[in-house]
Amino acid sequence: MNTPGGTAMTETHSTRNEPPRSEEFQFSGDTLLAKIKEIIRAGNVRRVIIKNEDGRVLIDIPLTLGVVGTLLAPQLAAIGAIAALVLRGSIVIEKEAETPSTVPPPL
Repeated sequence: MNTPGGTAMTETHSTRNEPPRSEEFQFSGDTLLAKIKEIIRAGNVRRVIIKNEDGRVLIDIPLTLGVVGTLLAPQLAAIGAIAALVLRGSIVIEKEAETPSTVPPPL
């Protein structure tokens, strides 16, 4: 599926006994840092993994609830350095599995 920004996105859903759901976004080097900040601001993200074009993991950042601001500064600096070196790649995010009480009703 394509998002309005031209990035490709895949999404997997999980049930209670499966691992957290994950999404994968394609990026180019100049959009990496902005996309990471957007993802973190959206909330309920457990882990961010950045891969190069070949699928090799460049950085794996576990996130906990309440981690914001200065606590993320070293990771964001590392992501900025990666963005300068990598032209294209993908961002994989793991989200908290939604419980039935937080799943919005179908339209």
